[in-house]
Amino acid sequence: MHTEIIKIIEGGLSQDSQKVLSYTRLLIDNLKKEGDDKMANRLSKLINSQKSAMMFQDELIMPPVDQESRMSMADIILPSDDTPTLVLNQQLTTLLDNFKGMLAFKKEIQKAGIEVNASLLLYGPPGCGKTTMAKHIASALKLPLIVVRIDSLISSLLGSTAKNIRKLFDFANSKPCILFLDEFDAIAKARDDKHELGELKRVINSLLQNIDEFTQNNILIAATNHAELLDKAIWRRFNSIVEVGKPAPDEIEKLLSLYFGSSATDFISVSKRMDVLTENLTDFSHADIKTICNNALSRTIIAKKEQVSYEDLLTQIFLFKTFNNYTLNDLTKYLNDRGVSQNSIADYLNISIRQVINQLKS
Repeated sequence: MHTEIIKIIEGGLSQDSQKVLSYTRLLIDNLKKEGDDKMANRLSKLINSQKSAMMFQDELIMPPVDQESRMSMADIILPSDDTPTLVLNQQLTTLLDNFKGMLAFKKEIQKAGIEVNASLLLYGPPGCGKTTMAKHIASALKLPLIVVRIDSLISSLLGSTAKNIRKLFDFANSKPCILFLDEFDAIAKARDDKHELGELKRVINSLLQNIDEFTQNNILIAATNHAELLDKAIWRRFNSIVEVGKPAPDEIEKLLSLYFGSSATDFISVSKRMDVLTENLTDFSHADIKTICNNALSRTIIAKKEQVSYEDLLTQIFLFKTFNNYTLNDLTKYLNDRGVSQNSIADYLNISIRQVINQLKS
């Protein structure tokens, strides 16, 4: 068995995917003979999920580059068993499930004579999970995700942007994958924009043509923070259009439970405190809430505390809102107004009760 492990490591170091697969299968057989079915099944599941990724990596390791800058026009994210966790409202969950279901049963739908346009447009404020949704879909379908690098796709050379778009779509069209166009408005801007040069029309026309061809057999996901900038013809190219907004109160509670799920807290199971936290996190994006929670967890670890306290999280919300520009008086009043007692504030801020009272009076 040690021999198989050594050969697997050798294959990985030499980027020989076939060697890795062959010796992993041999290791699985030996594990089954020894009665270790749990590990054998785990390895079987792993190589089955990674098989398409290895094929993709072998044959499409080098995405196209911009002729002028020589920068790669895309990054490739290979599928793994770690599907990103999504916290969405029921409407978004249903829309996403419908899109994944259409892709999973694509062949059956086509056999019924129904044309499948595998395209999804996500729009909404930044930090609300559009990129995470694209990664989630790719991971769920076990397909590589080609993430377009818009900065390298747009060339300063006249006419080169349209050529780059063609090269990128040809690249993605050569293997099963999901093409993800983030910051989509940068190349799909309305053609009546008076501030744009004539090349914009050529870029949009090229983009429309490539989308029409690509979505006949492949999956396209686009995301934008500025839906109002998109050309009208772009909207008609997408079979599914989903608005991804900031989390509602029930989603905020789920996010807090998710981020503090493996940590001790004094607020997750206390409804009154959760109501206050949810209210104070309203209008924040998913990404903002994640940052605030991570900051609270980090400060707790640094302080060597056994649990994340209500005061810890409130303070991080306050710091995020004020961009760290505040006075002790401001923080004291913020905590007290949200139900933190004077004694608790004194302990938390390491000041005397008299100082707390004076801060609240001022």
